[in-house]
Amino acid sequence: MVLTAGVGARLRPLSYLRAKAALPVAGVPLISRILERLRAQDIRNAVLNLHHRPEDVAAAVGDASDLGLRVRYSWEPRLLGSAGGVRRALPLLDAEHLVIINGDSLTDLDVRTVWDAHFRSGAAVTLGLAPFPTPGRYGGVVVSADGLVTAFRRRGEPDAGLDAAHVWHFIGVQVVDRAVFASMPEDTPLETVRDLYPALLRKVPGAIRGFVSDASFLDTGTASDYLATSLALAAAEGRQRALIGRGSHLDPSASLVDTLVWDGVVVGPDCRLTRCIVTDGVTVPAGSRYESCILMRRHDCPGDVKACIDGELGVVGL
Repeated sequence: MVLTAGVGARLRPLSYLRAKAALPVAGVPLISRILERLRAQDIRNAVLNLHHRPEDVAAAVGDASDLGLRVRYSWEPRLLGSAGGVRRALPLLDAEHLVIINGDSLTDLDVRTVWDAHFRSGAAVTLGLAPFPTPGRYGGVVVSADGLVTAFRRRGEPDAGLDAAHVWHFIGVQVVDRAVFASMPEDTPLETVRDLYPALLRKVPGAIRGFVSDASFLDTGTASDYLATSLALAAAEGRQRALIGRGSHLDPSASLVDTLVWDGVVVGPDCRLTRCIVTDGVTVPAGSRYESCILMRRHDCPGDVKACIDGELGVVGL
């Protein structure tokens, strides 16, 4: 199961315009990149949960037959969280052991190695872990010397008394016994690391294990993360042109540095854009100068987002 229902609160205003899982990452929707990596690891069936802008995810994926996968969807009229969403999808997940993937990040962790470790240990839950990409930005998973998860540390919580060598970053890949979710009440909003897993540890100490690796982790949680991930993948794949969306036109005299352009954009003569995200349908007037910002059409700017209005543009700082 890939978790793709979230509203992308930290990603706003971009997530008002497209579902987070459908964002173009160096020319490829994020969810397509996730599914392609799963298919390369011999996974053939997947379930995606939907809530916020479901049409974006469905349009990007369809039935995924072009990727060599069979994809089904679990609709959540009310957002149910990372645990409640899996519980609702159980009728579509016809297996006793589930691979669960976060739909807002990318990692090269080999799912099969986590799967094998899960069965060797007999754990109910096995979490894919790695060193923190940026200290202090994320919550942590506390793991004993013999690999048992003993606690979860939320972002910002003090770490006094904890051995930093045994606190790891969860990178969004896990293998879980179906029974862990089957015991939950239906259609109840719950999160895994905040609600379900701490309760499981209290009830069955040792039920959760960590699988620690040096796997990569690329985030799209914020607009800055999303831009950095897009730039990194475009460079790694030699696809700089993929940073320019379909139907977009850049005047030859325009200069774009570390900038991502969505679809149907027009960038006029003598524009200078540095570290920007230009969203669908924007026209950037000739001679414009912008740095470290999101450019939106004025009428696309939501009322709860702090934006500077510049003519027909809404400008939001990165």
